[in-house]
Amino acid sequence: MKNTLSFFAIILICNCIVITSCQNNIPKTSQDKISNSKQNNQTPIDDQYAYQEEAITIIRDVTPPSPPPPTPPVIKEVPEEKITMEEEPIMMNQDIAEVEEVEDEVADAEIFSRAPIRKPHLKKHKEIAAPQHNTEEYNHIVENEFLSSIEKPLSTFSIDVDNASYSNSRRYLNNGQMPPKDAVRIEEFVNYFNYDYPQPKGVDPFSINTEISDCPWNQDHKLVHVGLQGKVLSKDEMPPSNLVFLLDVSGSMRAQNKLPLLKKSFQLLTQQMREDDRISIVVYAGASGLVLPPTPGNDQHKIMEALSRLEAGGSTAGAAGIQLAYQTAESTFIKNGNNRIILATDGDFNIGTSSTSELVRLIEEKRKSGVFLSILGFGMGNYKDGRMEQLADNGNGNYAYIDNFDEAKKVFVQEMGGTLHTIAKDVKLQIEFNPAHVKEYRLVGYENRKLKNEDFNNDKKDAGDLGAGHTVTAIYEIIPTGSKTTSAGKVDPLKYQDRSVKRWAKVDPDWMTIKLRYKKPNEDVSKLLEMTAKDNGLSLQASSNNFRFSAAVASFAMVLRDSKFKGNATYDNISEIAQGALGKDEHGYRKEFLDLIQKAKQADIRLTAEK
Repeated sequence: MKNTLSFFAIILICNCIVITSCQNNIPKTSQDKISNSKQNNQTPIDDQYAYQEEAITIIRDVTPPSPPPPTPPVIKEVPEEKITMEEEPIMMNQDIAEVEEVEDEVADAEIFSRAPIRKPHLKKHKEIAAPQHNTEEYNHIVENEFLSSIEKPLSTFSIDVDNASYSNSRRYLNNGQMPPKDAVRIEEFVNYFNYDYPQPKGVDPFSINTEISDCPWNQDHKLVHVGLQGKVLSKDEMPPSNLVFLLDVSGSMRAQNKLPLLKKSFQLLTQQMREDDRISIVVYAGASGLVLPPTPGNDQHKIMEALSRLEAGGSTAGAAGIQLAYQTAESTFIKNGNNRIILATDGDFNIGTSSTSELVRLIEEKRKSGVFLSILGFGMGNYKDGRMEQLADNGNGNYAYIDNFDEAKKVFVQEMGGTLHTIAKDVKLQIEFNPAHVKEYRLVGYENRKLKNEDFNNDKKDAGDLGAGHTVTAIYEIIPTGSKTTSAGKVDPLKYQDRSVKRWAKVDPDWMTIKLRYKKPNEDVSKLLEMTAKDNGLSLQASSNNFRFSAAVASFAMVLRDSKFKGNATYDNISEIAQGALGKDEHGYRKEFLDLIQKAKQADIRLTAEK
């Protein structure tokens, strides 16, 4: 018995020695695994032992525990400015869906300072399934009717050098769409193009040119063409400029064809500035601010840098920006110079004074300071055309729409003199028709530029301005006295007076007398000019390129409007007339017009097919 116990004791001791020896000979890699597992796994003690035994292959059928959970990702804070501006690019002609934005006053302050003043605030944008409803606005146009030269022998209107309607309608046609009818203003289509009128030779800053020939859309009618040619000034002849760039940097200006295009456009203008010129930059969003005090025009690096820092965000307080811009312009007013504010916006004012009538009253009051106002429109989707046209008309300025970079070059480089330098203000025309030759007449376009007859001699009545080198063209459609057709409404004969044609008028060859009044830019008393026009029996084929091309453009605008006065005008015969009257087309604008005719034709066909 004693020997048996000793035998089992010896076996037990040997087993202990073997186990201890195995533990001491575990490979280093396995030990590292055990050590790491102890550090990385907060598991119960029993599980740790099981993991050790598996590691040394003593217990081979034990499944290792799940790997530790992955380290959570690190979220880096990004400044809000970058989040706001990092969007997918939008093509110039692409429809835009505005993104819902979070507005606060601090964000508006950052637009002016560009210094971080608070922690990043991440905006959660909603996913947009479809483009936002189009909110573009255009004033309703009621086309001019035919009037009897016996009943109403006088036609009075203000000149109009705006051309925004043409470039805005071009944007629609380039997108394969027909423009809204009220977006088409015939006179702005005609005046988008320059015409080869002679330069003025006398003391007056423009020449007056007339031509009468056949009407291409109605063979029984005639057209009267009245054209003004402003004097061209060289860069050295232009007076020094005091310009205030009033720029809309609100949230609605984020799209690529808004603020980014705006900045490139004003960089072009900056390159044209001289040492004597002064440039200031005022911006507005939820509030307004001066981002560049008056700076010499040759300090282009400083001006360019200020433009490059602009970013969009916030709501739109247009009135506050307009007031600050006028204050800035008045503080550096140049006597006998070109003092002008250039407002660039989509017109979507939504806080502060925002109604069109209130803004017009503000502009009318401010124009007394001698500071002119020009307006440049940008963008689509929420464009407010009617508002901007009224502001420009009442601010002694002009109105253009920038739909692409080429248009920016046209406005700010090729036609800079006409855009910025006024040579005649409050220019009015009054036409008296001779009823012996003119039965009825109709002014083609200029519906929102008509004046009362008594306004012609009233120097307090505001009218359009003519820029250096600008041309202005007006067209009348005439029903000759011998024609059997009539369009004007009839009234009963008068009881107490007789409206008859004077005997000498029947033998007078003049069809009309043209009167014009204008003021010099720094004067308040107008000067009267007068001339006559008569029909020389000129056929349409024998008429000038000026006459035929302007007639083609006017008829194209009437077709786009589906005017009841378009007669037999079609895309094909319009194109034929324009093709034969291209004349000198230095920048290719007339050839582009031919392309637009074909685009309109295709868009019209698609629209008709859809109906």
